[in-house]
Amino acid sequence: MQKYLIKDISIVNEGKIEQKDILVANKRIEKIDPNISVKEKVIEINGRGKHLLPGAIDDQVHFREPGLTHKATLRSESSAAVAGGITSFMEMPNTIPNALTLSLLEDKYAIAKATSVANYSFFMGVSNHNADDALQVNKLKNDICGVKIFMGSSTGDMLVDNHNTLNKIFSECEILIATHCEDERIIRQNYQALKAQKAELEPSDHPVIRNEEACFESSLIAIQFAQKHNSRLHILHISTEKELQLFGNMMPLTEKRITAEVCVHHLHFTANDYERLGYKIKCNPAIKAPHNKEALWKALLDDRLDVIATDHAPHLLSEKEPPYEKAHAGLPLVQHALPLMLYYYKLGKISLEDIVRKMSHAVAECFQIKERGYIREGYMADLVVIDLNKPFTVTPQNILYKCGWSPFENFQFPACIEKTFVNGNLVYENGAVNDSYTGERLCFNR
Repeated sequence: MQKYLIKDISIVNEGKIEQKDILVANKRIEKIDPNISVKEKVIEINGRGKHLLPGAIDDQVHFREPGLTHKATLRSESSAAVAGGITSFMEMPNTIPNALTLSLLEDKYAIAKATSVANYSFFMGVSNHNADDALQVNKLKNDICGVKIFMGSSTGDMLVDNHNTLNKIFSECEILIATHCEDERIIRQNYQALKAQKAELEPSDHPVIRNEEACFESSLIAIQFAQKHNSRLHILHISTEKELQLFGNMMPLTEKRITAEVCVHHLHFTANDYERLGYKIKCNPAIKAPHNKEALWKALLDDRLDVIATDHAPHLLSEKEPPYEKAHAGLPLVQHALPLMLYYYKLGKISLEDIVRKMSHAVAECFQIKERGYIREGYMADLVVIDLNKPFTVTPQNILYKCGWSPFENFQFPACIEKTFVNGNLVYENGAVNDSYTGERLCFNR
């Protein structure tokens, strides 16, 4: 492996920004010091004027493999991820076939081992009928990120609305339970009521159908199960002001049994954007009225919301066309999530230290990831060099998603990802991905 010496760079880590050198060797961060000199052969990188961040960890992506590879593959989307400064991801089970057994889960790990440029982990899926299979993860608690429960509709047999199944999972699962919380009964009622009024639904009807009440009621049920059994619950993609009353910030993250995630698109878009972007921003849970966005930002910064993720969910543009019922929900985001947060840094909305805390440190703490998420001597060298003074514009030519489009097309970001290291390997530099290296399976300290 190559050894790298990054000189005189501003390291953003653990609440501080410090000008130092960093030596990367044998996959790890070997040394951090104000002045490092080495006798052996190294590739030296001038970091002056640049910042070094720990690689972002995305705890919620849909990379579509197996079964939906016309939209995306683990190689294509992990390449987009590292181009966006995301060095590790956790992928959801609603592929085809749904990852509802350990055998099917390990099939996905095998694909990732051969093709993923980033580090990876995969959630075990839960259905109304596979509780015993899902609980087999208790035997592999250090090797799997968690189990995923869709408490709102999803691909295949993955809607879990049977309270007996929920009770069994929450009472017996020994690792983190991640939930998608939307109440299917409320969604169906809202849809039927709107269809009775309108012949054809529009993109702006989506947050009316999947409204605040549907999210709140489902999140409340998940929290009640978790409190009853003292489960480790992580609620994904909070999208409403109303849900925020369910979360507190009075204890350290490492002591929380119930944590929450917010996604970049809910921090950026509002229902006002449906007029411009239409079904391109249709997603579940829906992007909602502007007051929700402002409440989410406040909760993120006061630590009621613990981590920032993407819920990256690519579809072909042809799959995002009307009518409402056929327009797929989800949007591609991993390449532009960190640049988006750097955009908000430039606007004064969030500090660099908090971006790192919410996209790297906190994810590592929530999931108890081994030796990642921080810039520390001995930790795995997942690192991102950013240039805060080099803007770039999103164009079809620089989009790496297999689906070939982004809701940020023609948007100019004020800062760019210059280099990304995964396990000490330089996998991305100035627009080009080196996919001759593959990432590693994440390990957990449980």
